[in-house]
Amino acid sequence: MKEPLDDYHKLIEQKRFLGEVEQGIRFANREIIHKRIPSLNKDAFLSFAVAVGRLRARYLEAAFRLSVNEHGDPPDPAEIDELRRRREMYEEARDAFESLRDAIEKGYVDVQGLGEGEESSDQ
Repeated sequence: MKEPLDDYHKLIEQKRFLGEVEQGIRFANREIIHKRIPSLNKDAFLSFAVAVGRLRARYLEAAFRLSVNEHGDPPDPAEIDELRRRREMYEEARDAFESLRDAIEKGYVDVQGLGEGEESSDQ
């Protein structure tokens, strides 16, 4: 009969431990990221999203050019290299954008305009 109570206490201690670790991680990330990105506003975030969209479009454009070869010839190695370069640029930017979104959701980055009215976010 004593074991279930011990397991319960262990679970409580594990939850407490994980909560304290998460709080420490949040504090460290906020401090480190805040030095590089003191604050972020909606316009800057959307500008980043548009930049990622442009890289996606350039990547898809290069891929589409490969598919419209009228003679069915294999693509030129330079075209493949260009496609790879554009894919890598897009994927890196996309991953960075998702990382920023994750940092915002976890509270690592201050976002201007949260909790404020629309009038004050235009300033």
